[in-house]
This record gives sequence, C-alpha cells and structure tokens, in this order.
Amino acid sequence: MIKVVHTVKEVREEVAKWRKEGLSVGFVPTMGYLHEGHQSLIKNAVKDNDRVVVSVFVNPMQFGPTEDLESYPRDLEADTKLCESTGANLVFNPQPEEMYTDGFCSFVDMNGLTKELCGKSRPIHFRGVCTVVSKLFNIVTPDRAYFGQKDAQQLAVIKRMVTDLNTPVEIIGCPIIREEDGLAKSSRNTYLSKEERQAALILSKSIFMGKKLVEDGERDSAKVIKAMTDMINTEPLAKIDYVDVVDFSTIEKTDVIKGETLVAIAVYIGKTRLIDNFIVNV
Repeated sequence: MIKVVHTVKEVREEVAKWRKEGLSVGFVPTMGYLHEGHQSLIKNAVKDNDRVVVSVFVNPMQFGPTEDLESYPRDLEADTKLCESTGANLVFNPQPEEMYTDGFCSFVDMNGLTKELCGKSRPIHFRGVCTVVSKLFNIVTPDRAYFGQKDAQQLAVIKRMVTDLNTPVEIIGCPIIREEDGLAKSSRNTYLSKEERQAALILSKSIFMGKKLVEDGERDSAKVIKAMTDMINTEPLAKIDYVDVVDFSTIEKTDVIKGETLVAIAVYIGKTRLIDNFIVNV
C-alpha cells in the first residue's frame, strides 16, 4: 500500500527508516496530473532503486504572473493510483506553505543556461525550478532523481546545478514519451480543444522533419531552423515562441550542429504553450 504524506517531517522519517535498512532511494519530482511520460520516469526509478518517492507539487515559484498556476490540472487521487500501480512507495504532496514558510527569501539561481529557450520568454521560471528541486533534494536525499527529456533545458539546468553545488544526487534523463500520433505527452495537452489537439501535431511533425535533416547530414543550424519554422507556420493555429539549436551542455546557440546538440521548439496552439525537442550527438 502506497503512503501519501504532506509534511517534510513525514518524508524524512520514512527515508530515515529505509536508510537504516541500507536501501537505495529513487526520486521523481512532478507537478502532478501524471501521464505515461511521468510513469516512464517512475518505472525507471523502480527498476534502479529499492524505494521510490514521487513528489506531487504545483510549484507557484516557477509560474509567471500571467501563467496558468490556478488552472494547472490537479488530480491527487489519480496520481496516487498511478504511482502505486507503477511501484512507487511514497507520494509527497505538500501545500505551498509547507515548502515556502513565512518570510521565505532564499533562492537558487543560475546564469548562462537559463538565458535562452524557455528562460527567455519565462524569465523567473528556472529560478523557481532550481529552488524547489534543491529543496526537494534536501528533503528526500535521494541517490538518483529522474527527469524527462521533454523538458530538455530543465534537464540540462538540473545537471549543472547538482555539479556546481556538489549535490550528491545522480541525475538520470529519460526519453520523451509520445501519443500514438506523435504529440509529446504533457499535462497541458488537456487544455487543447479538439481542433487545437489536431493542430498541435505540427510540433512533432517539425521535430521529426528536423531530426531527419540532421541525420541526413545537414549541419547548418540556420537551415534546420528555417525548415522547421516554415513547417510550423503552415498551421494557422500555431504561433512560434522559439525554434532554436543550442549546445546541450551550455544551452548556448550554435551555428554548426556538432557534439551533443539540442534542437528545441516552443509553440502556442491557441493559448496553450507546448514544447518539444530532439537531441543529437554529431
């Protein structure tokens, strides 16, 4: 039977018991409304570790003033069932006041990796992500933590953060999980109307096309960006936030595709902002 706890104290007590038994701990941080993408992270964590903690916390600190904090989908009951059926042992579901006590004023921030891609259009986002993930690592003290490649910039940022801060957690990136028609799984897909859902396929179509260009030998970033941009612009409901090619370890724009390269897009379909990407090693 899976256990659901709401306080830092309860998580620490559970993990302390496991540590006494010499058990390893895996951790999957989420904002809830779990889907098969999250489930794949939990499966990997269950495979690699003796015990698994999943946090379900819609983190107010990573939402801008006009973003979807209030409307972000939530369903703790369904989340708990998915965690239990996948083999997790503990769900940590704190309230914002448990994570950010009165007078909270300490933050984890980063330069460089957060200035491009999502960091450009969501300037406070990664400070919120780094702060909450640092707190969760301090609370759960896992051996390994699992993040999806769909949020590729977040994955790069977290890897850099644990290196820079000497955080004793191994960060494991897991592949993007897609719907049968190619759309990357996302909790925000629930916002899409039937027409928008169909239109959203332009993201994965442009990703697959861009990846094929690179695999066929194209190394000019500008040409890949133009081809993907032209394709996205064929969809009337799509409005591009960015189409970029960056070095995956530094998230700096690169003119030539070489080494580990991230090709990432963010596109508004109606009012819903969706992201997708591919990573190549050239």
